[in-house]
Amino acid sequence: MGELSKLPNIGKVLESQLNEIGIETIEELENIGSKEAWLLIRKIDSSACYNRLCGLEGALQRIRWHELSKEDKKNLKKFLFLNKE
Repeated sequence: MGELSKLPNIGKVLESQLNEIGIETIEELENIGSKEAWLLIRKIDSSACYNRLCGLEGALQRIRWHELSKEDKKNLKKFLFLNKE
């Protein structure tokens, strides 16, 4: 496992998916952001869900996704709803 797995919520499967979409470092993930990363992951894995989106956002905030603020969770749900296929 690489650098990304040092972040909360990033296990080997999610790290592998991030690598597959061209994100291999924490800095690259920070630059693209959780939402764009999630959209790219969804292109290779249609099962990408709200929890994965929250996991990415939590990783960027360096917290477990369960600890995201209510406002962050609300914004992520809105984003998810607007980006359903």
